[in-house]
Amino acid sequence: MKKILIVGAGFLQVPLIKKAKECGLYTIAVDGDQNAPGFFYADEWECIDITDETQCLEYAKEKEINGVITAATDYGILTVARIAETMNLPGISYEIAKTVKNKYLIRKKISQNKELQFFELDTEEKALQLREQIRYPVIVKPCDGSGSKGVEKVENREGLLEAFQEAYRFSKSKKVLVEDFFVGKEYGADIFVHDGMVEVMALLGKHITPEPDYAELGHYYPSGLKNEKEIKEKLRQAVKNLGITHGAVNMDYLVNGEEIFIVDLGARMGGNIIYSHIIPEATGRDYAKEMIMQAVGESTNHQPFHKNMAVATRLLALTPGVIEKLPDFSHIEAKYGVEIFHHLKVGDTIHKYHTNLDGGGYILATDEVLEYAEKKAENALREIDDSILRR
Repeated sequence: MKKILIVGAGFLQVPLIKKAKECGLYTIAVDGDQNAPGFFYADEWECIDITDETQCLEYAKEKEINGVITAATDYGILTVARIAETMNLPGISYEIAKTVKNKYLIRKKISQNKELQFFELDTEEKALQLREQIRYPVIVKPCDGSGSKGVEKVENREGLLEAFQEAYRFSKSKKVLVEDFFVGKEYGADIFVHDGMVEVMALLGKHITPEPDYAELGHYYPSGLKNEKEIKEKLRQAVKNLGITHGAVNMDYLVNGEEIFIVDLGARMGGNIIYSHIIPEATGRDYAKEMIMQAVGESTNHQPFHKNMAVATRLLALTPGVIEKLPDFSHIEAKYGVEIFHHLKVGDTIHKYHTNLDGGGYILATDEVLEYAEKKAENALREIDDSILRR
């Protein structure tokens, strides 16, 4: 039996662990949280910080694994690449992983607009110098950030230093990207690189909070984009420019008319139940299974897209408070024809929603018509929020 190491065992990695077991693999999970929910499902686990590349590598060698994978988190990308490269397993190179983990280096590799301004800062002194030299508005973010943490739009020179300090606080590498603010509607995509192909699995519409947070509230498919062919080609070209020849790429991009601007990307499957539920429901493709089989050097049994359901999701972005009583989720699922995935417990504190880490889970709705799927998801979210007793 082949062994696969899953880097990360949180709520969003649980489906990956379950799927690997379904594939007949021996599952080994690592996570820095002693109580990570994925440990319950793995055949074997160890509590290791997934950013500790050396310790994770030693553990992988000890266990003589046949493949390594992660999903829905950027924190384990360097660890996965180092293990794969050192142990001669399928994966991207460590050098490419380092590029993909740095938003400034990504911008250097994929930018085709010579007028675009983007800068990497690592000190307040540099931020103070830069604020006098650039045009506004700009967006400021950690070079190695994830989600919307530490991301802020800056309209003028007065706001740059404070935005730099906030982004710096959220950066493990202590590097900050300052770049032009691009106006457009945000979309997402997941891409699977295999067998010499760069395959766009799905273009996804997004619901996000207004500035300053820009936090995801949900996704929908189909995206409704008119120029899908051109967008897919631009995304494929970005992947090729970065030298990625293996695995998953998750992207965020803005569209304004014919203009397409790639905001961010990561060398892993998308979170917020994209890889585990949205893409399989929308396309009929078992995305996680294909990625898992690739990771252990087996054929992905590539299948054509054979399903075309409309899909809508909502994050459980809820009214703040301390939970005293939860609703009957199975009743709400049956009432609206949705699936609910949550990690809420009595006694939990629901925080004001600023990033997807503040969410309590997800709602998944499908239908032949997107409008109906959206209504199901929205109505279920409203009932959940109204039904929770708080103090």
